[in-house]
Amino acid sequence: MHRSMKAKIVITPKKAVLDPQGKTVQNALIHMGYAGFGAVHVGKYIEVELAGADPQAVRQQIDDACRKILSNPVIEDYRFEIE
Repeated sequence: MHRSMKAKIVITPKKAVLDPQGKTVQNALIHMGYAGFGAVHVGKYIEVELAGADPQAVRQQIDDACRKILSNPVIEDYRFEIE
């Protein structure tokens, strides 16, 4: 029987990459009076439900999808957890 799993994926701009959306959010926070906010990075959150018997194979599939489709490895980092 296949176990149902969920992958939670977070994709963020690499630290060395200019993040204009993050800068806009940071400026808005400061303009609205929020003090103490440093750099803001805006990214993506993706949940994927999947079935699989082998957690290692599922982990490899998610990693492969992140590298090839879900993120741009030139300008983005990603991390994920599987539940």
